[in-house]
Amino acid sequence: MTQPTDIRRVRGLQPQATPDRLRTALNLAASGIPSLPLRAGKVPFGNCPACAQNACGGRPNMKTPGPCVCPYLCHGWAAATTDPHVLNSAAWAPAWRHAATVAYHPGGAGVTVVDLDDPAAIAWAREALPVTRTVATTRGEHWIYRGTMPSANAVRPGVDIKSLMAYARWLGPGTGATAALPDAVRALAVMEPSTARRAPQMLSAPLGGQRGQCPHRTPTYLERGVAMAEQRITEARSGVHATVYRTFLAVLSVHGRCGCLTEAHTARLFTAAQGKGESARHCTDAWTNALTRLGL
Repeated sequence: MTQPTDIRRVRGLQPQATPDRLRTALNLAASGIPSLPLRAGKVPFGNCPACAQNACGGRPNMKTPGPCVCPYLCHGWAAATTDPHVLNSAAWAPAWRHAATVAYHPGGAGVTVVDLDDPAAIAWAREALPVTRTVATTRGEHWIYRGTMPSANAVRPGVDIKSLMAYARWLGPGTGATAALPDAVRALAVMEPSTARRAPQMLSAPLGGQRGQCPHRTPTYLERGVAMAEQRITEARSGVHATVYRTFLAVLSVHGRCGCLTEAHTARLFTAAQGKGESARHCTDAWTNALTRLGL
């Protein structure tokens, strides 16, 4: 990740007239780092009415950065952009006026952030991980590596990984050379198998061998239900574990007995959950618990 260049390199903009946080974002854009504003509480601004509950019909899996078909600051981390004209647009102006800080999409910048929340986590990193670019945070440090991987929360006590489908606060370029992403960091996102009974992550047959009456009057009925479930998970601001479980339970209660829920649908739900930092293990356990609750 390169250091931000002078904002004056961005043609057609007037840096002297921009808020400080917008100026930071424009500097990041000039260096190829996708950024977005965060409101108080270090969370993104909410979707506009046209995009709420995936009403816009675009990017339900949040795999592609940027807004869907509207010009507003929607879809959380996926809104992060390097386009200075989008950042400086009238549609984004209210967010910049109320922004508490600036965030960026590490995966979009080609890096992975190991977020160390306390001194114990920092001490562990100094023992276990290669030296790399370091940024001081309020409570700890961000260790930045060159390369991307799936994001995951709580991979160790006080340690989160922020890369693809996630955002991190911009706290400055940091110090030191950026090392290549080591296998030791990638391994942190691979959880040991749970001792609980497993449900297959990919479902290609009726759940529990059951085939009840199919409620899907049209294919759109199932598609809309899965898309709304993805959106519910993606928009969770707190209690992500509980939200994932309740959403899995809701989907299975409606679509789990007729055999129409395929491995592709399940993969979409797991992708949405992992995009919020859930591990594959937690996703599988939540799915298993929902199956057990429903007797499937």
